[in-house]
Amino acid sequence: MSVAVMSPVAAESRYEPLRVMVVDDSVVIRGLISRWIDAEPDLTVVGSLRTGLDAVNQVERIRPDVAILDIEMPDLDGISALPQLLAKKRNLIVIMASTLTRRNAEISFKAMSLGAADYIPKPESTREISAADVFKHDLLQKIRHLGARARRLKSVASPSIAPAARTTPSASAIRPAPVAPVASRLVTRPFSASMPRALLIGSSTGGPQALMTLMAEIGPVIDRVPVLITQHMPPTFTTILAEHLARASKRPAHEGIDGEAIRPGTIYLAPGGKHMRAAKQGANIVIALDDGPPVNFCKPAVDPLFTSGIDVWQGGVLALVLTGMGSDGMRGGKEVVAAGGNVIAQDEASSVVWGMPGAAANAGICSAILPLNQIGAKITRLFSGDRS
Repeated sequence: MSVAVMSPVAAESRYEPLRVMVVDDSVVIRGLISRWIDAEPDLTVVGSLRTGLDAVNQVERIRPDVAILDIEMPDLDGISALPQLLAKKRNLIVIMASTLTRRNAEISFKAMSLGAADYIPKPESTREISAADVFKHDLLQKIRHLGARARRLKSVASPSIAPAARTTPSASAIRPAPVAPVASRLVTRPFSASMPRALLIGSSTGGPQALMTLMAEIGPVIDRVPVLITQHMPPTFTTILAEHLARASKRPAHEGIDGEAIRPGTIYLAPGGKHMRAAKQGANIVIALDDGPPVNFCKPAVDPLFTSGIDVWQGGVLALVLTGMGSDGMRGGKEVVAAGGNVIAQDEASSVVWGMPGAAANAGICSAILPLNQIGAKITRLFSGDRS
């Protein structure tokens, strides 16, 4: 089968469209994704390839910023092609694409441990994909935000960008991903005197890796209080994530079950496709799941979890906003602070995407804005009574 490859541009600047390589053995899906990307003024398809082997052979010539890499392909599958692509282009952003099977979810998690930036679940059939507005929205946003971050990091490493490019006519038409102010310019509020009685966490893009790092560090906190997490993820993927969190923390972790009692010592993860809340049921505190509409374009969403914590624990909520696109968690965080609780956000430098934590930080609701490697220690101190 012939391979369609667009010729690379001669010059590169931060205002040029992000260069995307689409790798999928389905000609229908390749064509559909390519049309979506090329319709965006800040994105362009530079390669439409059928196999992982094609991608490995072409990547140095077409120089993509982002690759959409299918998992199941002939000749060389996605998980086998991934390390070879990253070896040939170290700063390549790779987004794994797969259908919602347990095997593919496991492979996607393995891919992220091998250097993939993120994953995106594909609808099961081409008939379904043609109407999948959510898939289209998520795909374009992931390309845009992850690609923009890679270019910012590249420009820091290689600041000599041609100044003439800044005056090109097309620059005003491009819609680059917004860059939030760096944390050092932001104002934090003092921690409240309320002793936290629950840890509520929201995360999205980059969240699985951040959560596994964090859960491995806060075992003593998990033993004392319940930990409830909303990670933007589809069904099956959340099942696998819960298993990974259990291994990382060496504590029980599972998807929340409607009506089950919430107890210290356990990690509860919102199941894909359902919002998860904490609720009172007589003398007990229980998990409440609902199948309502998306909130902030997300289901599960972070805001419902955060706001529900106020009804149960009042000011005894510590809300943590980790890496992710969008602003989910910011409104719920405002309500947590108004009720006497506290909010911590991950800083920009350690976030894969500083959307959610950046929104919380810019809203002025955070008592700390920290790199990931400092969050665990800070949470441990807070639950030990240290308010400094």
